[in-house]
Amino acid sequence: MSSKLDFGRVPTPDGVNGWWESLPPPANAVKVASTLRFDWVVIGGGITGLCAARRLAELSPDSSIALVEADRIGRGTAGRNSGFFVDLPHDISSESYSRSVEADKADIRLQRHGIDYVRSAVIEHGIDCDWRDDGKYHAAVNKRGKGALEHFAKGLEIIGEKFGWLDEAAIRAVTGSDFYKAAILTPGCSTVQPAALMRGLAAALPDNVKVFESSAVKGIESGAGVKRLTFAEGEIVAKEVILCTNSYAARFGKDANGLLPVYTFASMTRVMNRDEVARLGGLSSWALIPADPVGSTVRRLITDRICVRNHFAFRPDVSISDADISKARAMHQRSFDRRFPMLKDVEFEYTWGGALCLSANSGSLFGKRDDGIFQSIGCNGLGLSRGSSAGKLIAEYALGKSNELVQQVLKQPKPRPLPGRPISDIAVSTAIWFKELSAGAEL
Repeated sequence: MSSKLDFGRVPTPDGVNGWWESLPPPANAVKVASTLRFDWVVIGGGITGLCAARRLAELSPDSSIALVEADRIGRGTAGRNSGFFVDLPHDISSESYSRSVEADKADIRLQRHGIDYVRSAVIEHGIDCDWRDDGKYHAAVNKRGKGALEHFAKGLEIIGEKFGWLDEAAIRAVTGSDFYKAAILTPGCSTVQPAALMRGLAAALPDNVKVFESSAVKGIESGAGVKRLTFAEGEIVAKEVILCTNSYAARFGKDANGLLPVYTFASMTRVMNRDEVARLGGLSSWALIPADPVGSTVRRLITDRICVRNHFAFRPDVSISDADISKARAMHQRSFDRRFPMLKDVEFEYTWGGALCLSANSGSLFGKRDDGIFQSIGCNGLGLSRGSSAGKLIAEYALGKSNELVQQVLKQPKPRPLPGRPISDIAVSTAIWFKELSAGAEL
């Protein structure tokens, strides 16, 4: 008996990704352009797919493995985020990130596992991606935000996690901005240039992994013990397939799977000159998230650029418009001006969007599908840390390995399906609007 899986969505050029554009041009893509055979195919060249392919190769060095990506690795969603490897609770659907003691502890185990796995690869291969283990700042701009920080701090105390308070003067010494009134430093977060990391991980994959880019899968036909993947110019016949496609796997209507493609947006400045750097002051590199999960994330980069991320939009078709980019850029400019009035002449050079893969209940898809295809999909706003862990673990599971973390992920709830469109559009968009309105000054 055979079955067929069709792919209706592929990555689109959603704005101009500053992380990618600020890197040197890559080598030409190797595409699927003939009939090829592999033992394994991993679909999706983001952090989940990269870690799945690496782990497969480590555990099964005699297997042939293909990693296929519809876009260029590092230009897609995994290279579009803010570059935070978050180790602590980070539920952006919550008012203060955390959920419950047990859920928080489980999140930390999973996220640190992924961080450690990727860090080891960065160190082993000397990947140049500005990896930093400097922690992150949770910063508040008003009394309401300080209350959220206090609530989060109590949760960290309960689970025995380290953190440190910064008063207004201390956070100003970090950021150069007097916009923030208080902050918490959590030391376990790592930060990175995400596009550089994705490129570096792909280049450092073991020899039994072949990477194909600009190669969108059109469909998969399963039957007679093999899977046949079709592409525009060729095909791959494989024994096993692992899906790591996140938001591009979302379905609505009769067969809704509960995955919600919610875009978030970022802008990056041009490089500041020496005078502007002096006017700003503060540390040469820092990473800050808002007390309210829907507020503005800000990073100062060692390259003397500043990156601002805020604004969410539900886009079930996994694509955005020029109007979306224009609206986001205006919001970023307002946020930037509030925080850095001394930099009024520093323009944004890039603005882009990227799709988060969320679900209403923080659920994910992990394991083996009815058609025999393995999948690891749904990171709920923690693509780098949770995605890297889930990618590693799906490879172990697919090879018949079992451990505590594999069992933990298998026990996670499946995403809770929402009604079909347009009801889901209205419900999710209204929830986002209300959360952004409530964030107030944190934006």
